[in-house]
Amino acid sequence: MRPLVVVNVAMSADGKLSTRERRQVKISGAEDFSRVDRLKASTDAVMIGIGTVLADDPSLTVKSPESRRERHNRGKPEHPVRVVIDSEARTPPDASILTKGEGVRVVAVTGQADPDRVSVLRTKATVIVAGKTEVDLGLVLEELGAMGIRHLMVEGGGTLIAGLVRAGLVDEIYTYIGNIIIGGKDAPTLADGPGWIRETDFARLELTEVTRIDNGILLHWLVKKP
Repeated sequence: MRPLVVVNVAMSADGKLSTRERRQVKISGAEDFSRVDRLKASTDAVMIGIGTVLADDPSLTVKSPESRRERHNRGKPEHPVRVVIDSEARTPPDASILTKGEGVRVVAVTGQADPDRVSVLRTKATVIVAGKTEVDLGLVLEELGAMGIRHLMVEGGGTLIAGLVRAGLVDEIYTYIGNIIIGGKDAPTLADGPGWIRETDFARLELTEVTRIDNGILLHWLVKKP
């Protein structure tokens, strides 16, 4: 059984996740950072794509000592399992996601990934080979479910999120919309890639909650199933 998949992103008022150079931008504030940390602490695993690893080098650790204690009291590790979708095994061995904080790491690659790089990653993480040229996201979620992961948080980037949405694998989406405009036709959005041409293929959402946070708003969506 695959885990429940919850996407969380912060975007500018014009729908951009970062600049066209993929440079990370502070979009939300302290209150939203705390919300995201609590959401992360409530999950079994957090997933990102290789583009986010290379651009931002996040650790995906739970920052709040209180939240880490709560996880410990529930019999869970201090940090959720950290998952990277990395078709060509480009994750640097010294990346923060592999080196900071205790816990399990998973890297999903394809059959065409360089064997030497895969061998190095196996010393740092559990490596899942899923797909020949593109990572089979459905298979990855099945493997994560078999590991006991029931609640998965996805933090980006836009290519990964679009792939999950296209495959019908997203259940909920949190979008924080900040009070800045980034601009640029090449700046990443929540759903990058070729997009959908036919209106019948569009993902349909149900808005369940709107909350004002910091200098922006948080929207909570449920993804309607066909």
